[in-house]
Order: sequence, then structure tokens, then C-alpha cells
Amino acid sequence: MVYKVEKLKINFKTLEEFKKFKEYGLQELSMLEDLEANIVDNNNESPFYGIYFGDKLVARMSLYQIDAKFDRYFSPPQDYLELWKLEVLPGYQGKGFGKALVDFAKNLGLPIKTNPRVQSSGFFEKLGFTNVEYEMERDRGENPLVWYPEGVEAQHHDN
Repeated sequence: MVYKVEKLKINFKTLEEFKKFKEYGLQELSMLEDLEANIVDNNNESPFYGIYFGDKLVARMSLYQIDAKFDRYFSPPQDYLELWKLEVLPGYQGKGFGKALVDFAKNLGLPIKTNPRVQSSGFFEKLGFTNVEYEMERDRGENPLVWYPEGVEAQHHDN
């Protein structure tokens, strides 16, 4: 089954949907504050992408593009994506929604970094993500997984 991934609009309907997700936090609350202050309209840049099943948001992630000058993961250094808050609602898991979101991100053609929750590492590894060599200074207790498009490899730092 092919799922359509779309950029989520920032509006009250989307934020209501977000409340169903476990990873509901500061990011959503700041969007809510912006909305309530009327700064935001539907076209505001949202970092969130999601998949609707019928009219219900069942899967989502946020994607940020990080500038090459901050790249400490990939060689050659380049713009890359940070993938956060990938979540599929219970009852919709195991049906390909999460994979569809990740495939969407991969199709943007940039390397991807994510910090999966412990129990989701296996999911990302199945999709071709690999552990980075841990560097205390850079990773600060995170356990990032990365995905390399063709022609991209790990950055090596001499400590």
C-alpha cells in the first residue's frame, strides 16, 4: 500500500491530532502559543510531516534541515536532515506507515541523522540506518543513528 506523506499545516486541527501522540511536548506547545497569538496561518513553515488514514492523522515525524557548516557526521560535510518524533499511533503500527515516512525523508536525497528511542532502534536499523562511532563531545549521551545516501560516508575525527 502506498501512503501519501504530506507536510502538516499548523492549525488547531493538527494540534488536536498531535495530542494523541506520546511525544507531545514543547514543540507543539510553542506552535499552539503562536496560533493563539494569531501569528500563524496555515502556510507557516511546519517541520512536521504526517500520514492521514481517512481523516485521522496516524503517523508523523519532524524533519529539520541542518546547514552543512554544522555537519559533524557526514563526509563530505553537507546539509543533512534531522529526523525527530517519528511516531505511529498504536493500532496503526506494523502497517508500513513509519517506513513510508522514512522513505519520504530518504527521497529528499540528503543524509539523515536521528536519535531513536531505545525500543525503536531496530526499526531504523532495518531501514538501513547505522550507529555512528560514539564521540562524547559531539553526541553528548545521545545515541544517534544515521543513514548515508550513495557517495556519502562517515566523518572521521581525530581526537
